[in-house]
Amino acid sequence: MTPRILVLNDPNLNLLGTREPEQYGRETLADLANSCADSARALGLDIEFRQTNHEGELIDWIHAARGRCAGIVINPGAWTHTSVAIRDALVASEVPVIEVHLSNVHKREPFRHISFVSSIAVGVICGLGSHGYRMALAHFGQMLAEQPA
Repeated sequence: MTPRILVLNDPNLNLLGTREPEQYGRETLADLANSCADSARALGLDIEFRQTNHEGELIDWIHAARGRCAGIVINPGAWTHTSVAIRDALVASEVPVIEVHLSNVHKREPFRHISFVSSIAVGVICGLGSHGYRMALAHFGQMLAEQPA
């Protein structure tokens, strides 16, 4: 069975490509989804790519990953700095997590420097745009390939 990676995206990412393009670029969410799907396929992974503006829905998706997904790539966006509930759901899922951000949060407002997710993540990638997602998928591909059969 092909390992499944859940790729989750934050509120407002549905506006990617038009919202603050100087900060987030001109690539759309559909472009990002296609890029991730291409990368996953090349790595022998299956992905579910999702975006929501509703915190409870994101938590439900995280819960559903438990026992079903080999990894979670998450861009929690503004919830990074505010949601203990998302952090707790990620811990409860018992699925390895990589936190990604399109922009370099450390070059932005001080409140964006705090993450409730980073301390429970396998790794954090920020500031590399959509390439960060592909890097996270590549890490999961390598990690899964190194696991004993």
